[in-house]
Amino acid sequence: MINKLLSCLLLATLATGSNATAQSVVKAPGKAQSYSVTGKKAQVYTTAANTPLRMAAGEVLAFKPEAQPLETQVCIFVDPTKTFQTMLGIGGALTDASAETFAKLPKATQQEFLQAYYSPTNGIGYTLARTTIHSSDFSSGSYTYVADKDESLKTFSVKHDEQFRIPFIKQIQAAAGGKLTMYVSPWSPPAWMKDNNSLLQGGKLLPQYRQNWADYYVKFIKTYEQLGIPIWGLSVQNEPMAKQRWESCIFTAAEERDFIRDYLGPTLKKTASATASSLPGTTTATRFFSAPAPFSTTSRPRNMYGVLATTGTKPGPAAACSSTT
Repeated sequence: MINKLLSCLLLATLATGSNATAQSVVKAPGKAQSYSVTGKKAQVYTTAANTPLRMAAGEVLAFKPEAQPLETQVCIFVDPTKTFQTMLGIGGALTDASAETFAKLPKATQQEFLQAYYSPTNGIGYTLARTTIHSSDFSSGSYTYVADKDESLKTFSVKHDEQFRIPFIKQIQAAAGGKLTMYVSPWSPPAWMKDNNSLLQGGKLLPQYRQNWADYYVKFIKTYEQLGIPIWGLSVQNEPMAKQRWESCIFTAAEERDFIRDYLGPTLKKTASATASSLPGTTTATRFFSAPAPFSTTSRPRNMYGVLATTGTKPGPAAACSSTT
């Protein structure tokens, strides 16, 4: 009832707005673009519980003219002349849990899985994937890539991932035709970088380790790229407002903003120019860019940082860091 009242109030408010305001924002309608459904058809696919139907092709439906529907009829209205944002891709999370489970499957079942999810011709063609920076709640145990208190990150190693996760991702890359847009997220900084000295139960990144943590992201990205897994983008923190019994860390929107502006962004900028020469055996180069962003403080540069990757002479995807403001 409340929702209906709010809807009526909104409509009444719009209807009683001043004529001057309406005239200032409403443009004269242009000539409508014609669109015909003649000869156009839709293929129906069905997945249903308690049946053998799994993305099973069904009947082919032909479009036809339809009169004004009743409000009780379920309808979807599509205007092909009106477009919004483009879709980067659809995909899934490539976690330790999925990698370890995949490794236990028979080879034939592994191939069936890879084709079903990632083949652009024989499956649903996933093109997007996320993986974690060290452990998450979808890992069989908690771990990081450095030794305790290694502030210089000299012990950084992804050897843990080489057993299951990296081979898993590489097989997925191959099944997807060699192209897979990858982005990464951490669930928590190492315990010694946090005020609760734990990977788990939330906690916050200690101020004195902000630069070390920014360096950690870059080491992970560069190491994965050296192993043949290009990283398209990253996010600062998974579920930044959630205190969990598993890997987690609390960031406010302002803290994420400041971390990007003062540490992660500049670190990406500093390392991007050297990426091509520091990654032997790859043709991928990176170029740093900055763009205006709505940072609220006036005493600091108002920039959002990112990296534009290029392969050979062709521009590739942008790996950008952003924060909620």
